[in-house]
Amino acid sequence: MTTTKRCSWCERDALYRAYHDEEWGRPIHDDRRLFELLVLESFQAGLSWYTILAKREGFRAALDGFDYRLIAAYDDAKVEALMQDTRIVRNRLKILATIQNAALFMEIQQEFGSFSEFIWAFVGGSPCVNHPRKLEDVPASNQTSDAIAAELKRRGFKFFGTTVAYAFMQSAGLVNDHIEDCAFKYPD
Repeated sequence: MTTTKRCSWCERDALYRAYHDEEWGRPIHDDRRLFELLVLESFQAGLSWYTILAKREGFRAALDGFDYRLIAAYDDAKVEALMQDTRIVRNRLKILATIQNAALFMEIQQEFGSFSEFIWAFVGGSPCVNHPRKLEDVPASNQTSDAIAAELKRRGFKFFGTTVAYAFMQSAGLVNDHIEDCAFKYPD
């Protein structure tokens, strides 16, 4: 029986393997999906990605399918309801940041035509394909994530430092960090 070689970080269970095989490192240009990843990565700050991934469907349900237009209009009652929702990470500062980030996300859309146009400009419109030989060769941040984090901070985004920005780049396919012998290193 032949086993498929994957990046070692995803071998925890089927949820992680599916995320690795079907999403991680694949370029995303759809603004709604990019916003979803922006939210999830922001909630990850200080937590494990697995924790967030396991609650992804709960976030989707609680946050109106990651509809940034609806989220930007959330009021205090909605914040309080979210603080009681066990399907998500109940962190008031991150919830408030999500609301603020949704409004700022729409400002970027207005300015650039789409968030995708804005974010992909940081990598010249094409994914950066790295060639790490082992997991330890994958950085936690780089100059591009520094630039993204700085620009989003300048615009008022919260919970989006350089490490979160780099994780976002990986999840949205702006960078491909699959290890050299991973069967998924160069997705179609």
